[in-house]
Amino acid sequence: MLRDGYPADMSGALTRVFIARLAGIAVFDPRGDQVGKVRDVVVTLRHGSHAPRVLGLVVEVQPRRRIFCPMTRVTNIDAGAVVTTGLLNMRRFEQRAGETLVLGELLDKRVTMLESGEQVTVQDVGIQQDRTRDWSVSRIFVRKAGSGFRRRGETLVVEWSAVSGLSLVDPQQGVESLLATVEKMRAADLANVLHELSPKRRIELAAALDDEKLADVLEELPEDDRIEIVASLEAERAADILEEMDPDDAADLLSELDPVAAEALLALVEPDDAEDLRRLLSYDDYTAGGMMTPEPVILPPDATVAEALARIRDSDLSPSLAAQVYVVRAPFETPTGKYLGVAHFQRLLREPPSTLVSAMLDDALEPIGPSAPLSQVTRYFATYNLVALPVVDENDHLLGAVTVDDVVDHMLPDNWRDSDAEHDEEGVTHGP
Repeated sequence: MLRDGYPADMSGALTRVFIARLAGIAVFDPRGDQVGKVRDVVVTLRHGSHAPRVLGLVVEVQPRRRIFCPMTRVTNIDAGAVVTTGLLNMRRFEQRAGETLVLGELLDKRVTMLESGEQVTVQDVGIQQDRTRDWSVSRIFVRKAGSGFRRRGETLVVEWSAVSGLSLVDPQQGVESLLATVEKMRAADLANVLHELSPKRRIELAAALDDEKLADVLEELPEDDRIEIVASLEAERAADILEEMDPDDAADLLSELDPVAAEALLALVEPDDAEDLRRLLSYDDYTAGGMMTPEPVILPPDATVAEALARIRDSDLSPSLAAQVYVVRAPFETPTGKYLGVAHFQRLLREPPSTLVSAMLDDALEPIGPSAPLSQVTRYFATYNLVALPVVDENDHLLGAVTVDDVVDHMLPDNWRDSDAEHDEEGVTHGP
């Protein structure tokens, strides 16, 4: 029986599948509880004509931990799901010598067709289960070089044995197929993918992302990774990326760089943006000033509810920044004129569109000064159940706002992206 072009046994399980179809699909235990999602497939290359053997799947489980699922624990691969025995080792996946990640290392590699000597590029890899229920690489989906007026060359599926040149070290390896695999990921998930790649692949993939996407990803990466990526970019592009980032995250990144390099980048940033960044850099990291964004939603006192709602509908605003608007007197860019108060989103929804925001200010919410330490900011958030907090100077000029996500980021340890609640202890799971 054939389904989607692949042979299937009578139970509906696929016995041949291309890896790109597995990327991102859900992994379930026998009870139907989701364990995680497939992020890659691990194979081991072998000598001679022996096809590479599939060792298992790299599965991402919560909270953003990648574990190894041996193929012996896979009981079924269906068109849209993988089913396991449900008993998985929760130790973080670490690639061993001799292991190759199909999506991370084989896609986009240049190989040679043995019959014609023609150079082709690997677009996908097919795996197949044999009679002993072992899985191995069976076919390669490749693309020929384009010629003439053709932008893209012909594609074809060939047997594994029909090509040569696949190796772990290949300077001709590109990122086109890998980029296509990750392009729809959220920034936090894509940052996790970049973190797991080798330094060479990490820099290649980062360079291929557009400015806005790379800016979002840099905000989620650990310090070492983002310093490495920014250092690999041309100075003009690095400055463009800084302008795309949230100002507080851009300032954090600049503070991690060598002071000379940071100053060189600031010189290339637009003057208004550079002024905001310099002001943020003047505060200690773990203070309200060091955590705040200088770009909250700011309105004059004669603005209406309709205008306020239109401003917070901006899809580029984080939920915490869109939760309230800050009413001030002119000027209306930070540092502003006199701070008057905040109007909360829920209150805005309950009032007629023509009502002035100044008529519904929460003037009982005391702002905080830029030098307030993290401990004081944290207690303030916990005491009053806040999602954002105005920061003002000694003259009651609004400087910015601290959001709850900024507070959480600063409360977590530096290596929190590599840690989780279980501290890398071994365990088993029957669901997320």
